[in-house]
Amino acid sequence: MTQRSTPQQIPVVVLAGFLGSGKTTLLNHLLHRSGGSRIGAIVNDFGAIEIDAMAVAGALGDSTVPLGNGCLCCAVDASELDVYLERLARPSARIDVIVTEASGLAEPGELVRMILASEHPGIVYGGLVEVVDAAEFEETRARHPEIDRHLALADLVVVNKLDRTSDPDRVLGLVRSLTDRAAVVPATYGRVDPELLFECRPSEERVGQLSFDDLHRQDGDAGHDAHIDHVDHLHTAYDSLSFVSEVPLDPRRLMPFLDSRPEGLYRIKGYVDFGPHDPANRYSVHAVGRFLRFYPEPWGPAEARRTQLVLIGSGIDTAALAKELEGCENDAPHADERGMWGVLRYVQDPEEQTGEEAVEGMDEAVDAVERA
Repeated sequence: MTQRSTPQQIPVVVLAGFLGSGKTTLLNHLLHRSGGSRIGAIVNDFGAIEIDAMAVAGALGDSTVPLGNGCLCCAVDASELDVYLERLARPSARIDVIVTEASGLAEPGELVRMILASEHPGIVYGGLVEVVDAAEFEETRARHPEIDRHLALADLVVVNKLDRTSDPDRVLGLVRSLTDRAAVVPATYGRVDPELLFECRPSEERVGQLSFDDLHRQDGDAGHDAHIDHVDHLHTAYDSLSFVSEVPLDPRRLMPFLDSRPEGLYRIKGYVDFGPHDPANRYSVHAVGRFLRFYPEPWGPAEARRTQLVLIGSGIDTAALAKELEGCENDAPHADERGMWGVLRYVQDPEEQTGEEAVEGMDEAVDAVERA
């Protein structure tokens, strides 16, 4: 099978949450602490006056697309959304990540489906972030039981306004009980570390959304200036693992690891060397929540062949994950001819895959939650 290289794609993050949960506050925090990354935003107010769009327009300039007077999931379809994504994903805009802020009454599952159904080759699904108002959570949940379904679909849950509740641990425990392996992060004033969502301080060698240079500085130098930039040491809200191996990984061992990602593991980014299973290509991997995609890319003539992965989550056992990845190593000189079948299920062929096929995996996840 001939594989083609896939150009770098821009992650599109869905930012959802009930009215007043703090979505715009969180987005503004990200904008002001992006570390040099350029953020594009699609802001969807419910109503004719685009208050939220005005709140972020000063920071974004012409990199914001306001959508007023209705919920995004009802007002446009996937093809119309592509028009807005095209505006932000054009090369001249030099956008690193696109955040779609839904209205407080939107159905996040539909927004996720629309992004996965997008036919724009320059974007990739970047996960569903659900914002919860800790102070109002139980009352809001009683009035709107559909919030349980939204939490079950989320890849990352930000429990905001924890300073306004008398028992934050109880609220966090309740939210965690309603999620399906999502990372749950506490916050006040929408302050979460941007590197949970996208790569800050872009460097020469980028591994998806988080650079190895930045990660090594975080792990190896507790006094580095990067920590000074964090408000209230936001980096303590999540854990990260950098895995590098000079030994190729066995696809038959790696796929069970990826298919059973533990609770709280939000993102996996990097490159995998499958050795004799495909000596011509390395495989860029992008996983966020349940979403998984591989992109084959030709090895450079003088490029060192190794696997480099970054794993990010909340409450994950990094030592256990590293041990599992080490168990995927295999230096056997010969390949199993069927060994790559599991990997190739997650390789998108832009000339063959339709929008319906693109959303099939998320539809199954949504349906499973709705049956529960």
